Amino acid sequence: MHPEAIKEALIGMRDYFNRSTRPLEEEHSGYAPTEGQFTVAGQVAHVAQTVEWFYDAVFDGVWQMNFEEFERETRGVTSLAEARARFERAVDKAIAITEGHSAEEWASPLPPNPIMGERPRYAIIGGLTDHTAHHRGALTVYQRLLGLTPPMPYGDM
Repeated sequence: MHPEAIKEALIGMRDYFNRSTRPLEEEHSGYAPTEGQFTVAGQVAHVAQTVEWFYDAVFDGVWQMNFEEFERETRGVTSLAEARARFERAVDKAIAITEGHSAEEWASPLPPNPIMGERPRYAIIGGLTDHTAHHRGALTVYQRLLGLTPPMPYGDM
């Protein structure tokens, strides 16, 4: 997979996520449908954190597995604006890392790991875009529960 195709996938992922969650505003930051679920801000922070997590591991081969700490961190995020800014920074960094590696590097196998196996490095993009789609879907449900109308993620009609 060529770095330009990976970059385009990341840009699309960001656009779909931002468009899908556009009706959510700062006043919705602390909303969660039931006690114990991620808040709106926590969901967005978790998405950003996962972009960082995949990209931290893709070339150094170290998959951080301290999920309890990750969850505590994202549950501590109380501002949607802060979470959105982190998401933007995470995607920008991912694009920069993508552009810093050749197609051959992206096609080389990941070292043995418990998450993606020894698949080509570019396989993280599918996992990352699927994970982000999962959370934008959850945030669409949150919007409906708040009485908002979520837009189509694939473009303004």
